[in-house]
Amino acid sequence: MKSLIEAQPNRIYQVHSVTASDDTKRHLQTLGVTPGNRIALLQLQKENGIVLLQKSRVALDKSILENITIEEVKEKGEWVPLAQLSPGESAHVISIHGEGAIRRRLMDMGVTKSVEIYVRKMAPLGDPIEITLRGYELSLRKAEAELILVEKEPA
Repeated sequence: MKSLIEAQPNRIYQVHSVTASDDTKRHLQTLGVTPGNRIALLQLQKENGIVLLQKSRVALDKSILENITIEEVKEKGEWVPLAQLSPGESAHVISIHGEGAIRRRLMDMGVTKSVEIYVRKMAPLGDPIEITLRGYELSLRKAEAELILVEKEPA
């Protein structure tokens, strides 16, 4: 077992334990950091890391990340933004991180949790991206595709 600060970005882990003060533990529990829950480290910066918990992204200080013990979940794939997939790859939507009108527009176009997406084509400079979902083709800007977190299907 290792701490969350040692985790590889975009991999799915399960929280094993949290060793912190009682106040910090209570706060982390309200965020969803409890033993048995799934968590993913999305980004690690100088003083903090951005983690994905259930349906939200949260920034946590490095000192807190060091106190969260995790174990890797082996049966699942890797979580990445849709924009990082290559043509020919398939994935399932984990969550949409846009807010307001952009989130609503993506959902109205059929991009919802658990839907399967197949990347058909990509423009030479990577923008736009053509995907197939729910039996039709859809083109998305790279900025929109960055807001969609997907789980790659094993090759």
